[in-house]
Amino acid sequence: MATKVKKTEYFYCNVKDQPGEAYKLLNLLSDVGVNLLAFTAVPSGLLNTQFTLFPEDSDKLITEAKNASLNIQGPVPALLVQGDDELGVLTDIHKKLLDAGVNVAASTAVTDGKGGFGYVIYLRTEQFNNALAALGI
Repeated sequence: MATKVKKTEYFYCNVKDQPGEAYKLLNLLSDVGVNLLAFTAVPSGLLNTQFTLFPEDSDKLITEAKNASLNIQGPVPALLVQGDDELGVLTDIHKKLLDAGVNVAASTAVTDGKGGFGYVIYLRTEQFNNALAALGI
């Protein structure tokens, strides 16, 4: 599979850092049919965790979050990269962004163990269009 880069959006929310919070959120989203392309959970201070949600359908997430009184922030633009796990593939993407003067605010990548990978790139909103142009999107 060739490397594909596509526009996506993410949303985030903070919860108390305690057992079961990710399960509760993921179970809720699953029950109402919200499919996630990616999900992260990271510490946010000493007592909280920030969940970042990359929904397949942003409108559905917004609607279902309101219905569940879930306080989410966003949408924030991001990029989702998927393709074959090849040496240097992330280097090529970052080189194009560098050449365009685009700063990557954060990123997360993972391989699937079968030769593929997924990569999310968090960008500053004001640099998003420059990133799209640099990557030919």
